[in-house]
Amino acid sequence: MFVTSAFAQESAPAADTSHAATEGDTHSGTGVPAEAHGTFPPFDPATFPSQLLWLAITFGLFYLFLKRVVMPRVGGIIDVRNDRITQDLDQAARLKGEADAAVAAYEQELAEAKTKANAIGQQAGDAAKAEAETARKKVEAALDEKLGEAEARISSIKANAMKEVGSIAEGTASAIVEALVGGKASKAEIAAAVKSVAR
Repeated sequence: MFVTSAFAQESAPAADTSHAATEGDTHSGTGVPAEAHGTFPPFDPATFPSQLLWLAITFGLFYLFLKRVVMPRVGGIIDVRNDRITQDLDQAARLKGEADAAVAAYEQELAEAKTKANAIGQQAGDAAKAEAETARKKVEAALDEKLGEAEARISSIKANAMKEVGSIAEGTASAIVEALVGGKASKAEIAAAVKSVAR
């Protein structure tokens, strides 16, 4: 500890008297002279001015050290961290914008795909309906043709059957007349009688 001149002057006479004292005046337990025991120097009111001076000098030097060395470094670190945080926030905002744009593009593509799928489904349904209608018309035309052919055959068969029925009826009528009357009737009479009954 730094010692002021006042403390040196006060402690010097005590040191002189301690040398002048005899060996019998020493403290019984430690061997330290009895006059050497005084107040602790930091608590001695006589040393307060020097202590305050050194406190002011130390505080000033410590303040200058903080101001010139520590605070610029701390400020630089804070500035670097602020710049890094700002860059990170900017990058996060940019990435969020890109993600939002990607989501919007995906949703737009999904909507377009749904629209295309609906259009393709509608076209396929219309094409299937048209094909079914065409096939139905073909089947109906084929059935109408077969029905016409069948009706023509039926009418032909009916006409042939009617011709045969007429000749059979004429033969039968001629045989009945011969059996009943015993005479022969003319073919013209029998044909006229059969025709009149057939009507």
